[in-house]
Amino acid sequence: MTEPGPDFEVRSSRSVARTGFLEVMEEDVVAPDGEVLTRYTVRHPGAVVIVAVDEHERVVMVRQFRSAARGHLLEVPAGKREPDEEPEVTARRELEEEVGLHAADLVKLSEFFNSPGFTDELTHVYLARSLSPAASGAELKAEERFMEVSRIAIAEAEALMATGAIRDGKSIIGLVLARRYLEGTYAGFTPGEP
Repeated sequence: MTEPGPDFEVRSSRSVARTGFLEVMEEDVVAPDGEVLTRYTVRHPGAVVIVAVDEHERVVMVRQFRSAARGHLLEVPAGKREPDEEPEVTARRELEEEVGLHAADLVKLSEFFNSPGFTDELTHVYLARSLSPAASGAELKAEERFMEVSRIAIAEAEALMATGAIRDGKSIIGLVLARRYLEGTYAGFTPGEP
């Protein structure tokens, strides 16, 4: 592990735009040499990724339209956290809302910043096992109503990544970690210092 670099200080932060659940902040950052830098940061409530693996070692996947990508992407279930919602609660809620499943076993695999150059979005990655149909049907939003849900063998996921059939970063991270965890070569998440 490398030693931390010199300290930077965020001197001030002010909101310059808000839309939906996102807020754009203009921030003055003081560099170690005293230079004041202006940076723009997008505030995001955070998200979860759920790699749901059934008793046949198949992963539940969704194909959904993503306007930023201008097309459909094959992804694992995921979703945005609500304010003050614990990540595990979000994971269980999103698994039910997106694919109608409940997981008796939920293991945290990791957490990561999606793109720390401009956003504080922190994503929590979970492995869901011992799946069963959810007790109640959640009201589906447009994205969920038009999703195509499928299951693929977790062993085939790497080939789908290599061919570009899976191009979603959060799904790639989740699938790689889940496979390693299931093979016994990854212990799971342990919070600590970077």
